[in-house]
Amino acid sequence: MPLFFDWTMILLIPAILLSLYAQAKVQGAYAKWSQVRSASGISGAMAARELLNRAGLDHVRVEMVQGHLTDHYDPRTKTLRLSPQVYNSSSIAALGIAAHETGHAIQHDVGYYPLALRNSLVPVANFGSNLAFPLIILGLLMGLPKLAIWGVYAFTAVVLFQLVTLPVEFNASSRAVALLEGSGFITRNEVAPTKAVLNAAALTYVAAAVTAVLNLLRLLIISGVLRRDE
Repeated sequence: MPLFFDWTMILLIPAILLSLYAQAKVQGAYAKWSQVRSASGISGAMAARELLNRAGLDHVRVEMVQGHLTDHYDPRTKTLRLSPQVYNSSSIAALGIAAHETGHAIQHDVGYYPLALRNSLVPVANFGSNLAFPLIILGLLMGLPKLAIWGVYAFTAVVLFQLVTLPVEFNASSRAVALLEGSGFITRNEVAPTKAVLNAAALTYVAAAVTAVLNLLRLLIISGVLRRDE
């Protein structure tokens, strides 16, 4: 079989389709609900600051970060960073995203185990992502099956990271809705659209996890691990 033909790429088709669907859902949900002002009229930055204070996290800073939807919580500096579209906006989408990142800050404060596990896996996953394919290719080209197997092991860390990310993100979204509704920052009628934005974002993490798992299956086949186990 020619080297340029890799039939295992077919395994990634479901993941590619799911990723495209997830991106479309995110863009659609954000485009719709970023144009709808919340009844409370509070900005994403103000909501995050108030929710953090109520959780006893007044030491966590809220800052603006450049870029489109670059919102994140940095556990190293205990800083919640919001993109301009979220920081300054009082839309339903902005409040949902700001509260979601606040959820991550609370997870960090209470020692939410999946978050701690994910953070500990970051360097291992980065290491595995960079080494997996080179090790497998070198192993196959040099006739060193054990080297290829080590490449598969390295990529396993990437898969584990993506899987652990799922409960972290789902939990942060659940916290976000509860925080916003409990604080009165969103009305009962705004709960569903807030969930629509957060669920769409969560789907991208599901797509990433599916992609990682199917890539691992590809690597198992390419490296010959599955054939040796037969």
